[in-house]
This record gives sequence, structure tokens and C-alpha cells, in this order.
Amino acid sequence: MSYVKIWVHLVFSTKNRHPYLTKNIRYKLQNHIIENCKEKSIFLKAINGYTEHIHCLVSMGKEQSIAKIAQLIKGESAYWINKNRLTHETFIWQDDYFAISVSESNIEIVTNYIKNQENHHRKKSFDDEVKEFR
Repeated sequence: MSYVKIWVHLVFSTKNRHPYLTKNIRYKLQNHIIENCKEKSIFLKAINGYTEHIHCLVSMGKEQSIAKIAQLIKGESAYWINKNRLTHETFIWQDDYFAISVSESNIEIVTNYIKNQENHHRKKSFDDEVKEFR
């Protein structure tokens, strides 16, 4: 029997980093992504974001890839946002995403980091945040 436990911190932003994700939209979106991940057998430990991006902490299954998980989350959520007309313009995610592996010993630290995105971004821009990961 195969055993795979690979944690990935996945971050993706709105097209041109447009601040579509107001609190109201962001909370609805996050709840939708949680349900969608359950349906697609994506183990999502944490999700949160800010006005122009979302963070997800996922544990990959043995037949999942980062690209496939990103596609399933981003593609379906953009479709859902547009279907429900949550934005005045057509909603699109940026093509790119950021993914970094997370060791088992850092899961709680990363989970807390994701949960505190609003406080974090009162002090730091998304661009500065991404530079720290590199």
C-alpha cells in the first residue's frame, strides 16, 4: 500500500492582482473552496487570503500533482465566482501560482500564518510576502 504525505503551501492571486476579494466575497469563496476540495478529494488543512490572493495548505495524495490541484481549485472557483456574479467584471485568476513544500514539523506554523493573513497584510504587501518565500 502506498503512503504519501507531502504538504504544499499554495498561493495564487487574482489577474493583475486586482483586489476583487473583499471580505464578503473572500469568506464565501473560501467556504466554497473547502467544499470543492472535499468533493475532489483534496485534503485542505488551511485556507485564507487577502484582497488579491489566497493561501492554501494541502496534503497531496499519491496520484495528485501540484499543477492538477491548482487547476482544480483555481478553475472551479473562478467558474463559481462568475456563475454567481460575485464580481462586477469577469473574474480570472492569474495563470501562475506559488507552491512550496512544508515539512511536517512546520505544519502548525504555516497553518497559523495562513489563518492570520488579514493582520499580516496590514503591515506587508503581497509582493513583499512573495519575496520572503523566495
